Amino acid sequence: MLEGRWKLVILFHLFGGSLLRFSDLERAIPGISQKMLIQQLRQMEADGIVTRLVHHQVPPKVEYGLTEWGQSLCPALDALLTWAEAKP
Repeated sequence: MLEGRWKLVILFHLFGGSLLRFSDLERAIPGISQKMLIQQLRQMEADGIVTRLVHHQVPPKVEYGLTEWGQSLCPALDALLTWAEAKP
């Protein structure tokens, strides 16, 4: 579910319960293409990690956030980060 170059980076930006627009995510992650960001978000949405909230307005507004289950990944990823930083 978390394989790929960008999924962990996307999750990092969505932790904390914040909702981010697609353009905000795109700006926050240098080097990711629109196609790749869309693909990764759709996969994580299908897996139940990310939620997509569509506001019906003009221009269209779409926000992404973590589901409760997705937010529960935070402690595990924090532990991995701490482990990686402790490398001798």
